[in-house]
Amino acid sequence: METLAEFIRSQRKQYGLTQEALAERAGVGLHFVRDVEQGKKSLRMDKVNQVLQLFGAELVPQKQSQQ
Repeated sequence: METLAEFIRSQRKQYGLTQEALAERAGVGLHFVRDVEQGKKSLRMDKVNQVLQLFGAELVPQKQSQQ
């Protein structure tokens, strides 16, 4: 399963965006994009969804798989 950080980084690269361009298009700060891509544990969900909207995705609740 892909992490949020991996998903956003791979989508950004697939769309040919720099971190700066992604931040500008999503209306968030560059520091926020860097935090997301580095896997920071505490992030504002509304800002994460702003970024994910550009890729046709959003955060949703999901039950944890039992391993």
